[in-house]
Amino acid sequence: MTGAERHFDDSGGDDGLADGLERLWTPHRMTYISGEDRPAGGYEKPTGCPFCLAPGLPPDESLVVARGEHVFAVLNLYPYNPGHLLVCPYRHVADYTELDVPETAELAAFTKDAMRVVRHVSNAHGFNLGMNQGGVAGAGIAAHLHQHVVPRWGGDANFMPVIGRTKVLPQLLADTRDLFAKAWPA
Repeated sequence: MTGAERHFDDSGGDDGLADGLERLWTPHRMTYISGEDRPAGGYEKPTGCPFCLAPGLPPDESLVVARGEHVFAVLNLYPYNPGHLLVCPYRHVADYTELDVPETAELAAFTKDAMRVVRHVSNAHGFNLGMNQGGVAGAGIAAHLHQHVVPRWGGDANFMPVIGRTKVLPQLLADTRDLFAKAWPA
């Protein structure tokens, strides 16, 4: 049964009747939610960690936007908003306190560059920046530190995520990666 074939009554129940409304689905999120793409050995070891593997993949598969000496910027495969970037050290470390001085400095510089690039490319009005340290704090991949750079726009928490319970991303991730990569400072 498709979304257009389902009907939700005033109580929030689903009576299964067609309502004529089109639904926008984000089925790629279920892979993350269900853990289907989680490696058998987990993320704890670099061999299964997507942040360790991404820099070695071809650009069209990795979603890596920019590479530095100690860190890289990559599009989030499960973005909260269009243009959601992650700044990750190449080294497989879990905790911010484990970064050395050069890694910390480059992570901060890449975060600033990410904000500038996203503003330039998409006119973001603001940002949420942060690191979830540990699974209990919300880190989906707690074994490899990553800084979130989430662009925000006035009204971006509109009816779609609030009422429709879905997020509409207007651009393919590969196209977003290309825009950001071209705009990243040399």
